[in-house]
Amino acid sequence: MARPLTDQEKRRQISLRGIPDLENVHELIKGFNRHLHFTLVKDRNIATPRDYYSALAHTVRDHLVGRWIRTQQFYYESDPKRVYYLSLEFYMGRTLQNTMVNLGVQNTCDEAMYQLGLDIEELEEIEEDAGLGNGGLGRLAACFLDSMATLGLAAYGYGIRYEYGIFNQKIRDGCQVEEADDWLRYGNPWEKSRPEFMLPVHFYGRVQETKEGSKWVDTQVVLAMPYDTPIPGYQNNTVNTMRLWSARAPNDFNLKDFNVGDYIQAVLDRNLAENISRVLYPNDNFFEGKELRLKQEYFVVAATLQDIIRRFKTSKSGSPSNKKHLCLLQVAVQLNDTHPAMAIPELMRIFVDIEKLDWDVAWDLTRRTFAYTNHTVLPEALERWPIKLMETLLPRHLQIIYQINQKHLDNIAALFPDDMDKLRAMSLIEEDGEKRVNMAHLCIVGSHAVNGVAEIHSNIIKTQVFRNFSDLEPGKFQNKTNGITPRRWLLVCNTGLVDVIAEHHESQTGSYEMTCFYLKYIENKLKFAQYLEKEYNVKINPGSIFDVHVKRIHEYKRQVLNCLHIIHLYNQIRMKPNAPFTPRTVIIGGKAAPGYHMAKMIIKLITSVGDVINNDPVVGDKLKVIFLENYRVSLAEKVIPATDLSEQISTAGTEASGTGNMKFMLNGALTIGTLDGANVEMAEEAGKENMFIFGMTVDEVQEMDKEGYDAMSYYEKLPELKQVMDQITSGFFSLKQPHLFKDITDMLFKYDRFKVFADFEAYVKCQERVSKLFQDPIEWSKMVLRNIAATGKFSSDRTITEYARDIWGVEPSNIKIPPPSEPLRYFDKLNGLSSF
Repeated sequence: MARPLTDQEKRRQISLRGIPDLENVHELIKGFNRHLHFTLVKDRNIATPRDYYSALAHTVRDHLVGRWIRTQQFYYESDPKRVYYLSLEFYMGRTLQNTMVNLGVQNTCDEAMYQLGLDIEELEEIEEDAGLGNGGLGRLAACFLDSMATLGLAAYGYGIRYEYGIFNQKIRDGCQVEEADDWLRYGNPWEKSRPEFMLPVHFYGRVQETKEGSKWVDTQVVLAMPYDTPIPGYQNNTVNTMRLWSARAPNDFNLKDFNVGDYIQAVLDRNLAENISRVLYPNDNFFEGKELRLKQEYFVVAATLQDIIRRFKTSKSGSPSNKKHLCLLQVAVQLNDTHPAMAIPELMRIFVDIEKLDWDVAWDLTRRTFAYTNHTVLPEALERWPIKLMETLLPRHLQIIYQINQKHLDNIAALFPDDMDKLRAMSLIEEDGEKRVNMAHLCIVGSHAVNGVAEIHSNIIKTQVFRNFSDLEPGKFQNKTNGITPRRWLLVCNTGLVDVIAEHHESQTGSYEMTCFYLKYIENKLKFAQYLEKEYNVKINPGSIFDVHVKRIHEYKRQVLNCLHIIHLYNQIRMKPNAPFTPRTVIIGGKAAPGYHMAKMIIKLITSVGDVINNDPVVGDKLKVIFLENYRVSLAEKVIPATDLSEQISTAGTEASGTGNMKFMLNGALTIGTLDGANVEMAEEAGKENMFIFGMTVDEVQEMDKEGYDAMSYYEKLPELKQVMDQITSGFFSLKQPHLFKDITDMLFKYDRFKVFADFEAYVKCQERVSKLFQDPIEWSKMVLRNIAATGKFSSDRTITEYARDIWGVEPSNIKIPPPSEPLRYFDKLNGLSSF
């Protein structure tokens, strides 16, 4: 029997289906050797695998540069409306393979590396993840950039170049330990610094009233250094830009201290300014009102708006001959959650204080420029900045916010005379306790469009969270269901499935095709089982259900419900060791915010339960529990294609959308979930019968909130739940520390906002359906194919097309920019100017 092909041989076989372009392979090898010698100053005698990765990355980037420059030249010449996506997070992951796919050079690179005797998959594994995001919000921003380039939009992503991204998670003695994510320690071959576009950002100081108007004076200046990363569209020669800002101290920062002899301290104090871009705040759906965080939020918007206006004034629309250039601003700015909300008062400051526009003109222009995406309804996630902090750090902006609020409240009072409750509810300033600025209210008032990210979420913000605002301006509120880029989340991470779809897309769904699909699909499971055995020293049954729950660890995502079910399965095996049982490997992964005690305890509970189950000889390979350490984008690309069952089990009404659910669906996993977030629309597209839906609906959750949730009643009436909870409470999974999980049990019994016990019985019964269906691979595979076929709606290309037409006022471009190897044709008149 012939040995199975290695992954590289499979990929090379794919590339050789057509006639290989040996000339391009030869040129790529030449470029690779040139970078190895002249960029890295190495030869093959001393080069390391990391050097080879870097040489390949630089070689691939060479294919981007000409397209990148030409794209910017095209934007200058055609002068389209520009779209700016402002986000404090861009969870990009790795870049190499995605870039090769989008440029259409992956097969050429595969062949070139093969001829050089190198394993391209090993080189891809060397790349550091750009962990510049916490989870869904940042990964969504990354998918959106890919789609904007693919659709030919003149779009830019703006954020912060964090020196340290989301922390690296280590699991020690079953507990999360955080280590710094020094992702830049080996450099970043994909970025280009742009010191010529460095900009000043001001903090502190005071406001001086003059005849000419308000002036912000005596400020402390920090410089914003831009770093550009190319964002290629899918095989359309469009390459857009993600610009990330890094904080730099000016040369004269505190050098007055030099005059009194403390030069060393003066230089060291520069870190105070540069700390602004040092580290990403590792919080997800939790607001932490720290001064450094507010500095980050203002830093990115202040630098970005200066850059936007600079680019506009050098465009054709903004030429000096056009006296009303600011009123014709060809710009759309999308605020990704409230983190960039300070852009609204900052643009007003620029218009009123610097450009000397009339307030009403400036406010109209500001509102037409901005749109706001809300990502959460959890009250602890909504940003509310203390007035005292803002008064110290950004005094002029606080004045502007007060003025915006006064005009806003005057309008409300005129519409609803003597309704103080409505005035209080709709004010930008909250005055109960410490006075705070409600940043969501600022975004709503200062934007022309507000959107949620799934139909059910958008309805909740319209009818509950922001009902007063929606009633006032119903046309302002929209839905834009999230999406994912199929380039990264199918073409890059699951080539086997791509082949199967290509081979069988016209076939009838007969048993033969289903069996072929199932056998091909299980290759991903075998590969991931080998990875788990290598990394965790646990023997995995590849024929078991791969039951996967990967996302940030948070009470509302209910990893603890999953854990209770795991213990229930364990008890079933222990009671009847010889009874039929569908084998299951439960894989849970995700990071807890460092200050989130309950999330960290949930990780400890999962790992403790896993230690008991994985080492119980009675259980054998029927049930295994793995906690994936340091879950990130590159690990998602491994686990998602191998998954059978995707856990999306948040309490109905708490998950805004979810995009992990879409990635699993696209890659052939079936979903067990509540009717929450985008799960609702997934069930509409695939058919509810092709998903495992359980639990309370949003209406039922709200009714329970009114009546009162009694956790103890479920404990007393469900013997399986009582047994599970008694085991945890008694210390069965923590023999040396019997009360270790008291905080978790107290939460579940006394103050569980997310009603785990209320959905336990329905969840267990639904999981029984999963186990029964998995024993019929043909029926299971039919459901898999129906899910894959229904994923079209959940492409980020669809989402961005809707944003473009409904919010930004632009149309996707059908123009394909010619590659650098071809003449410019109708771009012959380009004068070489670009709009970087």
